[in-house]
Amino acid sequence: MNKIYPSATAALKGVVADGQLLAVGGFGLCGIPETLIEALKDSGVKNLTCISNNAGVDGFGLGKLLETRQIKKMISSYVGENKEFERQFLAGELELEFTPQGTLAEKLRAGGAGIPAFFTKTGVGTQVSEGKELREFDGEIYVMERSFVPDVSLIKAHVADTTGNLRFRLTARNFNPAVAMAGKICIAEVEQIVEAGEINPDDVHLPGIYVHRLVLNAHPEKRIEKRTVRA
Repeated sequence: MNKIYPSATAALKGVVADGQLLAVGGFGLCGIPETLIEALKDSGVKNLTCISNNAGVDGFGLGKLLETRQIKKMISSYVGENKEFERQFLAGELELEFTPQGTLAEKLRAGGAGIPAFFTKTGVGTQVSEGKELREFDGEIYVMERSFVPDVSLIKAHVADTTGNLRFRLTARNFNPAVAMAGKICIAEVEQIVEAGEINPDDVHLPGIYVHRLVLNAHPEKRIEKRTVRA
């Protein structure tokens, strides 16, 4: 089966739709599938629920989808770098489900492993646990968290072979493998595609069985977040 698509638009065709649950890899601006996000914006799909560690920045990454009002709900652990996100949330125009970062990662990992739910101490006694099942284990209270199984996962990798095996580059790996494994359909944006067998088996970070479509973006923008301090 040919997994390589000529463009991000082609890779999304027939896969994305209104009202879906999407998971998007990346941490801050590191390792985000920027071309796939741009194509998602151009597709016009709306009422999306997006799982992502954060929500990009104004005018880049998922920030683009916020500006076009295509996202109705974010499930994130950090959203402090996006003014439009802040404005929409405070105005009641955007739903937000805050999730502790480790819990967010485990909800994705568990979803990819076929585990429907798990118990954790993180969030017990806070707003995070409101409305969720609590249970005692060995004298300690734990909260039950449901796992994520998104309709579509969009991820970024450095190198892929034609069968979809992926290798990530340094910290750009971040949430990407867990996002890929959790999704019913996974589309990967990569900087290089090589023939099957060219990636040393020990260098494969994610097996191709989890990747359904590939799109080449040989020259990503790769923006760098900069620290802002008071004068």
